[in-house]
Amino acid sequence: RVQLVESGGGSVQAGGSLRLSCKSSGYTFSGRYSGWFRQAPGKEREGVAAISAGDNREYYADSVKGRFTISQDNVQSTMYLQMDSLKPEDTAMYYCAADFALAIGAGQVVATRGPSYWGRGTQVTVSS
Repeated sequence: RVQLVESGGGSVQAGGSLRLSCKSSGYTFSGRYSGWFRQAPGKEREGVAAISAGDNREYYADSVKGRFTISQDNVQSTMYLQMDSLKPEDTAMYYCAADFALAIGAGQVVATRGPSYWGRGTQVTVSS
């Protein structure tokens, strides 16, 4: 019914940039919050950024604040994550997700009551 497909991952040097895209079919990012999550080797999944459907307000984990920018284009049903000043610690599989409630605190972005939809992920590798 609803599919999210990520793209734009790859391997970059520390300090470089990548732009991830999440293309949606059957959904226009109209429900509550959408965002990006990542899971690094040996670590649990963590939220990195979220954006509200109503007013495009942006939220970021402290670990990426000032370096990552989330945006969405509902005309194209696409959500983006611009990642600048990448660090080796950013190496992870990145997943987009849609339709969740948002809890923030302790420098974290946490999805609650959802997400309703997940992408399959795109790998980001940052070398030093």
